[in-house]
Amino acid sequence: MDAFGLLAHPVRLRVVHAMCGGRELTTGELCDRIRDVSKATVYRHVDLLAAGGILEVAGERRVRGAVERRYRLRRDRAGINEEVVASLSPDDHRSAFAAALAVLAAEFTGYLDRDTADPVADSVGYRQHAVWLSPGELRGMIDGMRKAIAPHLANEPSPVRTQYLISPILFPVEAPPAGTGADGTAAEGPEPGTL
Repeated sequence: MDAFGLLAHPVRLRVVHAMCGGRELTTGELCDRIRDVSKATVYRHVDLLAAGGILEVAGERRVRGAVERRYRLRRDRAGINEEVVASLSPDDHRSAFAAALAVLAAEFTGYLDRDTADPVADSVGYRQHAVWLSPGELRGMIDGMRKAIAPHLANEPSPVRTQYLISPILFPVEAPPAGTGADGTAAEGPEPGTL
């Protein structure tokens, strides 16, 4: 299975999120983190991610006659490159988006089910903004978000860090208004008030 097929699944995507930050976890520890999914399902998806090279074995030890493996995420394999994204069909995009939404819903429900959940103190946000952007403004906004998020992707867990799920979702909901060019600027024509 290719990286897209591996990552476009809600359970596998949740495993990847749980492994971020240089964590090394056993499948049992992942089951504790993803409690709403059966252990057999988590084990199956960890096996698929390991077979696909997204996870690698960081260590093994014997526990009551069985081999317990600790896994770590291979960050170089845990993403989809632009070439693959360009090759996706509309149905592929629907599938990936549905997986992303399923992950958001499951993780948010898990958060709210904790006794310690405090959306105000935890700075929880799920706002949506509809903005009009030219192609240049869109690129600038995306670059700004990348610059804000990218330095934190390699952060490791620590006693003062809480893991947050950040999911920028961006897609056009309406085309530029009639009478504008492709870049959102006014179409060329006579100046207002002239013939």
